Amino acid sequence: MEITAKQLASYLSGEIEGNPDVSVNNISKIEEGQPGTLTFLANPKYTSYIYTTKASIILVNKDFIPEKTISATLIRVENAYQCLAQLLTLVDQSKPKKNGIGSLVSIDSTAVLGENLFIGDFAYIGKNSKIGNDTQIYPHVYIGDHVKIGANCILYPGIKIYDDCIIGNNCILQAGVIIGGDGFGFAPKETGDYQKIPQIGNVIIEDDVEIGANTTVDRATMGSTIVHHGVKLDNLIQVAHNVEVGENTVIAALTGIAGSTKIGKDCMIGGQVGFTGHIHIADGIQIGARAGVANNLTDNSTPYLGYPAIPAKQFARSFVIYKNLPELSLEVSKLRKEIEELKKTIK
Repeated sequence: MEITAKQLASYLSGEIEGNPDVSVNNISKIEEGQPGTLTFLANPKYTSYIYTTKASIILVNKDFIPEKTISATLIRVENAYQCLAQLLTLVDQSKPKKNGIGSLVSIDSTAVLGENLFIGDFAYIGKNSKIGNDTQIYPHVYIGDHVKIGANCILYPGIKIYDDCIIGNNCILQAGVIIGGDGFGFAPKETGDYQKIPQIGNVIIEDDVEIGANTTVDRATMGSTIVHHGVKLDNLIQVAHNVEVGENTVIAALTGIAGSTKIGKDCMIGGQVGFTGHIHIADGIQIGARAGVANNLTDNSTPYLGYPAIPAKQFARSFVIYKNLPELSLEVSKLRKEIEELKKTIK
């Protein structure tokens, strides 16, 4: 689809610098831009490419000040990255949606199905489960008994949703997600082995949640494991039983959250972060990659880094000392020898 700079600027409420009639029919990265494509500049690390890219139109923030001549047409907007997201969403929504129910599906007679569904071959839907309107269920998805899935959801191949779990509206679950597997509950016995604790709760996923590939959200021992509205979980994340993740929190890949931990809303959590169980993370907390969180975090005025997680500035100062430990160790050994020599001299 061809679209002009003038049309884009109108849609994005932007200001044009350059030829308003230049048109594009595709989107490219700024370092790989070609004629006829739209690109964007949001990260200052890529500023040098704005002077060399061959893209026809570039989205930039309103406060961008060029240092050289730029051949492309600029569209100045409040937030270039956010505007790109709007455009990509528009492109994605323009694709034809799958619909219809495959001939090789297994749907229990008591299940309640909404309108305009797509259900791919080899999907299974259990007893008394409910599927909302306009939801897409790809092949090899398992939906257990008494499951509720809202409207306009997308469930990609290989997803497993166990009994009694609830998925809200407008949710996207990537391939391999498992919702409602047993939590890790075992009671040690006097004989040295373990007694399994039945996990009789469920999982509640609220509206507008996206969960990445092969992420697992365990059912609660009792009550519910809850992922609140607007949460975005990356690939390969473990959310244990009775965890609660506050709304609009984003968590990067390979993070593990132990049982009964409560994470507040609007938090940003980097990759490979580990949380111990039964702790509380306040609203708006930011945690850097590979941190280990063993205690409650209450101060959202600073990011946290390290293990155990501490304020970022304190971590930076500590790390300088850590890097110098070999030299410091040699210096301490040298000082010890000198002290011993002084002691002998005094005696």
